[in-house]
Amino acid sequence: MRIHRVETKAEAGPTMAEDVASYLHGVLERQDEARIVVATGASQFEFLDRLCRAPGIDWGRITMFHLDEYVGLPVDHPASFRRYLRERLIERVHPGTVVLIDGEADPVMECRRVGDAIRAAPIDVAFVGIGENGHLAFNDPPADFETTEPYIVVRLDEACRRQQVGEGWFGSVNDVPVEAISMSIHQIMLARKIFCLAPEERKAEAVRACFAGEVTPWAPASILQRHRDVDLYLDRESASLLPLEVIQRASS
Repeated sequence: MRIHRVETKAEAGPTMAEDVASYLHGVLERQDEARIVVATGASQFEFLDRLCRAPGIDWGRITMFHLDEYVGLPVDHPASFRRYLRERLIERVHPGTVVLIDGEADPVMECRRVGDAIRAAPIDVAFVGIGENGHLAFNDPPADFETTEPYIVVRLDEACRRQQVGEGWFGSVNDVPVEAISMSIHQIMLARKIFCLAPEERKAEAVRACFAGEVTPWAPASILQRHRDVDLYLDRESASLLPLEVIQRASS
């Protein structure tokens, strides 16, 4: 794991976007298409905006998947991740193929449908964040590190649901769905390359638990310590609880 630390959230997303754009150029020079996984959430705003404006990416040769979606949430709801991605990425750059999770479909059948699609070929790169509770996608603690299914139905814990309220997606915890379809830990780890963006002080404790502690389902994103190629982007606040030796060892 390589840690990139910048001063502010406003710098972190664009810094990662520049590195992602360079990586995608390299993938598309070597092969006919790139298959990517895209995260959502407030932490990704600056990253996605800058990535959409990066020059020279042949988006028509890119197949896009996403990490998760609420069960039962209409696509026109402000918190819908399908809506989020359409507004912030898809309608701006028009990827050649888009595979979205339909939260209004039967959850078990939808897991099977998107699972079959993502199994068809390797994932070149995944863009992820981590939650205030350390979750990776919607794999809340204790996360399932054992399943090999690409997508699973998960139950959202209270800390996760409170984060969604805190970010302004819902009016109250009672408004947040209790279930979601999430890409599994196993499937995320199959990506050849992972870029992880985790800015802001509210993520500091999760960053410490996941990247300075042991790998454990109780800190789901800690599993990234075992991936062969991860770049982690932090700002000064989110890195504030990481021991200096961890930052120095992993800094680029």
